[in-house]
Amino acid sequence: MNKYKDIHFEVSERKILLRLFDVISVLLSLYLVGIVFQFNYFNISATNFYWTIVLGIYLNFIGSVFEMYNLQVASNQYQVIKSIILTSSTTVLLYLLTPIYTPVLPSNRIQIFFFFIAIFLALFTWRMIYVRFFASTRFQKKVILICDQDQLKELVDGLENADPHYRVLGFVNSDSTNIKTEVFPNIKNIEINDLETFVKKNSISEVVIASQKTDGITVKLYNQLIDLLENGYIIREYTQVYEAITQRIPVQYVSRDFYRYFPFSRSNQNHLYLIVVRFLEIVISLIGLGIGLLLIPLVFIGNLFGNKGKLFYTQERVGKNGAVFNIVKFRTMIKNAESDGAVFATFNDSRITPFGKIMRKSRIDEFPQFINILKGDMAVIGPRPERPIFVSEIAEVMPFYETRHVIKPGLTGWAQVNYSYGETIEDSLMKLQYDLYYIKHRSLFLDFNIMFKTFSTVLFYRGQ
Repeated sequence: MNKYKDIHFEVSERKILLRLFDVISVLLSLYLVGIVFQFNYFNISATNFYWTIVLGIYLNFIGSVFEMYNLQVASNQYQVIKSIILTSSTTVLLYLLTPIYTPVLPSNRIQIFFFFIAIFLALFTWRMIYVRFFASTRFQKKVILICDQDQLKELVDGLENADPHYRVLGFVNSDSTNIKTEVFPNIKNIEINDLETFVKKNSISEVVIASQKTDGITVKLYNQLIDLLENGYIIREYTQVYEAITQRIPVQYVSRDFYRYFPFSRSNQNHLYLIVVRFLEIVISLIGLGIGLLLIPLVFIGNLFGNKGKLFYTQERVGKNGAVFNIVKFRTMIKNAESDGAVFATFNDSRITPFGKIMRKSRIDEFPQFINILKGDMAVIGPRPERPIFVSEIAEVMPFYETRHVIKPGLTGWAQVNYSYGETIEDSLMKLQYDLYYIKHRSLFLDFNIMFKTFSTVLFYRGQ
């Protein structure tokens, strides 16, 4: 058994580490402040242990909204400071405003200051340690690929761009017909006989098999892999690795064998899950329509001067099982925006009015879609519904595109919170990978995760 592999934290392990030590550091800080400054507002004891639980829940929930557990944000010193300030401030405010589950408001206002400073400094100190130590190159995951040489660049880019801590050191060419040439100067072409030696010498964490040709795994290579497996090394298949790191389905790689790699989530047929989700959708829709009614006067005035046209517009979209329905939105484009035919909306699209840009960025234009959700045409969470003309166009290029229609389209979705607005067929392919990941892993946990990310999108004004 190999005992000398470099330390590496998986994506899920890093997120658990962040959440756990956020709470531990805050509680430790509050305990020390209580001793040094006679801080009495928050005392940790057996009689008020639920104060600690509530604070931990608030920290994790609000931290999710403000992207504290987005690994790209967590690894960037400047981005994470902004998230720390927002998380600390909102957590303290919410904690003070819920005295039913938390301590009674202190009469001495300096106690509130101590409370905020203790939480802020705890998060700041721990997160700077994480940025400098745990997010550093010393925790890189070193891997070897077994693949055809002509696939190497695409595979390496796909893995290393998704996770900066993922580093491909070498590859075994599984295509014997290819001439061996240097593809990447820093990625060594490994002979089969040298595989085991290279793995041990370079502290390789795992071997990733990406070859689609069964004859590429020769008896000699197979025996080497078995020896590595018996010595405690991890051997994984590429699509599993890609999906775990990127949280997308690599449809462009699995190609026509797609359905062999894509078991649909049981939640899609789970009646209890569907009933709970439908109940929540109705509640959320009624709340959303209530907020929308309050916004109508503001939107009406803005539309009158900024858009100068009808307040609402409807458009055909493709729903579950390919059924076409009319989506309802606040209008954000100029009159006759598609006089030259239907085209994808683009970044800084000239057809979008100045007031329309404000509505899109804040997602206000989406509020009328709660009508579609109440009618059952849409869900709160799911793939965004696309226009029939674009569905036909994209499906010609991507045979699996219409797989999105096995569930209802949504107001928000996994693709919307993880990827920018789609302007091209390539963007549609990327969003399809996220949509299929959602369909495969659909659950209440993933639904709540998307809701948290949607709050972040709205709060940070990232709408399109």
